[in-house]
Amino acid sequence: MKKSDVIFTAIMGLGMSIIMTLVITFINTGMDSEYLNRWFKAWLAGFPIAVFAAAFIAPIAKKITKKFTS
Repeated sequence: MKKSDVIFTAIMGLGMSIIMTLVITFINTGMDSEYLNRWFKAWLAGFPIAVFAAAFIAPIAKKITKKFTS
C-alpha cells in the first residue's frame, strides 16, 4: 500500500467515524451535558473500526467502480 493510500484511508476513517458517531450517539441518547463524553467514547471505539473498514472496502469499491465506468 502506497503512503498516499494509507493517508487517504486514515482521513476517510477519521471523517466517517466522526460523522457517524456524532449522529448515532445523538439518535441513541439525545443531547445533554454528557453528550460529548458519550460521543468521544463512541468515537474512540469507532475510529479504528472505520479505518479498518475503509482499508478493506476501498480496493473493492475501486474495482467495482472501474467495471461500471470502463
